[in-house]
Amino acid sequence: MDNTVVANALPVIMRDLGMSDRAKDWVATGYILTFSCLMIAGGRLTDVYGRRVTFVTGMAVFTAASAVCGLAPDPATLILARVAQGAGAALALPATQVMVTVGRTDGERSLGTVVWVGAAAGATALGPAVGGFIVQQWHWGWIFLVNVVPGVLVILLGLAVLTGEGGDRRARVDLPGVLVSATMLFALTYGLQSGNRHGWDDPGVLAVLALAAAALACFVLVEGWAPDPMVDLGLFRDRVVAGGLLSQMLYGIGFNGMIFYSATFLQRFLGFSPPRAGLVLLPPAIAIMALTPVAFWLAVRVGPRAAVGGGLALMAAGMVLFSTIRSGDGYADLMPGVLIVGAGAAMGMPLVMYVLKAVPDERAGVAGGVINVVREASGALGIAVLGLLVDHVPREGAGPAELETFRDGTSAALVLGAAVVLTGGLVSGFTLPRRARRERPRPEPAVAVAAAVPATVPAPRDPPITVRTRTEPAKTPDEFTWTGTPHHRPAPPEGRHEPYVPDDDPAGGPRTAPRDDIW
Repeated sequence: MDNTVVANALPVIMRDLGMSDRAKDWVATGYILTFSCLMIAGGRLTDVYGRRVTFVTGMAVFTAASAVCGLAPDPATLILARVAQGAGAALALPATQVMVTVGRTDGERSLGTVVWVGAAAGATALGPAVGGFIVQQWHWGWIFLVNVVPGVLVILLGLAVLTGEGGDRRARVDLPGVLVSATMLFALTYGLQSGNRHGWDDPGVLAVLALAAAALACFVLVEGWAPDPMVDLGLFRDRVVAGGLLSQMLYGIGFNGMIFYSATFLQRFLGFSPPRAGLVLLPPAIAIMALTPVAFWLAVRVGPRAAVGGGLALMAAGMVLFSTIRSGDGYADLMPGVLIVGAGAAMGMPLVMYVLKAVPDERAGVAGGVINVVREASGALGIAVLGLLVDHVPREGAGPAELETFRDGTSAALVLGAAVVLTGGLVSGFTLPRRARRERPRPEPAVAVAAAVPATVPAPRDPPITVRTRTEPAKTPDEFTWTGTPHHRPAPPEGRHEPYVPDDDPAGGPRTAPRDDIW
């Protein structure tokens, strides 16, 4: 929730602390950037030290930083505390994903994934409403201070119920990968924000973007050389993984950008109070939480390509509808657009499950960390990319001409976000799996004939078979017979062949055993 809880509170924070537009952006993106940069490291630390240590440590850092944020006397303290808050969250969140997936049955794992994704999406969408209500009733610092008591209780709960099992102290933490990836993300986002203000031909902007490109190249080299890489680059060769992550990034850019700028737009252009602006974004949050289980069910029934791709197209249509807001529009005029956005966003939630399904179990932790990084980094990129068109946020009391310029920029930004989300839907439609076909039981073959090439056949798991030699002389040195009860084997997987078993021997009598060489 702390990703978006500041959205409705930012105008009040700017006024009380005398904050500039640039500082205002870093209050939001500082948390998101640290959160995304250290997410994979948090997952790796969970693998090394176990869930209990990383979760409790992360929650302790997060809770302490929340207290500093709520009491911050100036913008610099608030920004630094937000950065620390994101670091603590990056340690705690991967451990929660491990809790609901590792060591669970298939049914528990599926239910845990639905609850985890739905809770994350609902909390993100509820943030503006909660922040707006708190700002209207109390001092803005309480949007952070409300984390303190629940944080302490969760730390105690973690100490009581979690164990240190699952850690692998022999594994290594890829510190160079952490540092290079953090440099890359910070440079990219800073370059996008600076290009907005200083122009894309400014030497400083070009230098920062060049640093981001160099850091990306270094990251690929470091991960290829590292003995225990933070990210296995081989994961991205899979079409479902690569397409799912790209769709998640494009989806997050549009959704997070809309959440961030629409809150300010509702207050400055339409004159809504913070609680009323939060109420506008409450229905889509409820729609996301209510429809996420339906989205998982529908993805199984009609296939993820149609369900996820169609959902993102629906979300894009809602963003275009929301961009047509005019001065004087009220709550009812806003509902069609935001409800369509919420329904479409819910339909995109199964993306996470299908990416994880395409990854081997031994790489599931790394894949989960990458998904979280993509989701959180898309928030920072959404603010930056949509901010290319929203280049100025008017202060309170601005004139009609300035407000209309702000409306035009916000409307164009929402259309740009809709185009980005629609592109994500097209990517999903071409890369996610088709509808899974129901497998029919294959008839058991009477005789399985293998190709005439040597093949290694795994030893059967059946009870040992009594072997005896013939009483009469054998015709060939390697011929022997066996007795035992007949047994039925399941059909072998593709590319594997069962040993040859003759089917023309007398029933119940000694039978010639299969040879182990060419059959």
